[in-house]
Amino acid sequence: MNTMRSTLLALAALAFLRTVVGLHFFLEGLGHLRDPDWSSAGFRQAAVGPWADLYRDGLPQTGDWSGTLGAVDARPAAEAAAAWKDSVVGSWRRLLVERSRLVPLDAQATAKAEEQLAAAAAELEAYVAGIEEELASYRLEMQRFAVLKQTPASAQIPFARDRVAKKRRELAGQAAGWMKDAAAIGTKLAVEWDAGLSAAEQSQASAAAGATPLWKADRFVSWSLLTIGACLVIGLLTKFNAIGGACFLASVIASQPFWVAGAQPTYDQWVELAALLVIASLPIGGWSGLDYFLRSYCPWAGCCAATAKEVPR
Repeated sequence: MNTMRSTLLALAALAFLRTVVGLHFFLEGLGHLRDPDWSSAGFRQAAVGPWADLYRDGLPQTGDWSGTLGAVDARPAAEAAAAWKDSVVGSWRRLLVERSRLVPLDAQATAKAEEQLAAAAAELEAYVAGIEEELASYRLEMQRFAVLKQTPASAQIPFARDRVAKKRRELAGQAAGWMKDAAAIGTKLAVEWDAGLSAAEQSQASAAAGATPLWKADRFVSWSLLTIGACLVIGLLTKFNAIGGACFLASVIASQPFWVAGAQPTYDQWVELAALLVIASLPIGGWSGLDYFLRSYCPWAGCCAATAKEVPR
């Protein structure tokens, strides 16, 4: 009798654990999908450790920042700044060409759009001229940082690793701020272009910008979290979804390895990872969920048959 009670209590606790973890995943995914401004860019940018470059790969940038001001080379800061400015204006011009392909403009509207583009380019040029000294200092700091990263101490001594991580975040924050300001000019330009279009034409023209790889990746992650969470709550394909959730949490933990100085704490992720591994490893992880009732339709049901016989019905 006591054994039966203990087993029932364990099953109930496991079902409760599965539901709570699933609900957390579901609400996180739903929150990301509901928030149009949510992006994993900040999470990726804050990554440290041996896989940091992989996480930062594909981060959106305004113009060709990484190939101009963000590149460590011998070019003067003014030359690199001019190249970055040209790359930004070039992206605006390509956007205008694509918009014109989707929504053809007459000669007058085309001339007005070109004037607005020229005004935006002049505004960007004035902005870049106003931060010329800051950009020169940034370029110098980038060169020093490149040298710092190559020293053996930066990878072996904890405080040196912490210093490298802190400097990387500082430089990334500066670059993000300047690119954000330049992007704001581009956003204002797009609004001016939209002003002369109907609502239907604006909808067509908005497709010219296209979806960035980061946006696509964020949508995939958000829908994955939502799906994994929902399936865990109702107990559908429990093992598969628990392993999927565990893999996601492992990727989050890998972005902040605890042995790397400056890494952010990931205690919560470790706890949920352990819970998902328990749910995935026990044959009764889907008890009280749909998996219990669909077990007879599972082609791999035989692998858990021996254990399933011990589960009270």
